[in-house]
Amino acid sequence: MSAISVRLPDSLHRRVREMAHRDNVSINQMITLAVAEKLSALETEDYLGKRARVGARRSSKRHSRRSAQRNQTDRTEYRAF
Repeated sequence: MSAISVRLPDSLHRRVREMAHRDNVSINQMITLAVAEKLSALETEDYLGKRARVGARRSSKRHSRRSAQRNQTDRTEYRAF
């Protein structure tokens, strides 16, 4: 485990202290939880962004294949006349 020194504005330190007291945890635990939650949110955002880009590519390829199949069907129907 690492130790770091963090400078907080007095108002933020007061709020963290009050919340930690209200939740019956140490200030250290409160800050550790806040950092973990923020990292989790950022990592989730990155993950979902990557999934969305992959999904958009797959959807685009799927759309292109369907469009090509429709065009082929349309050509076949026109030849029948």
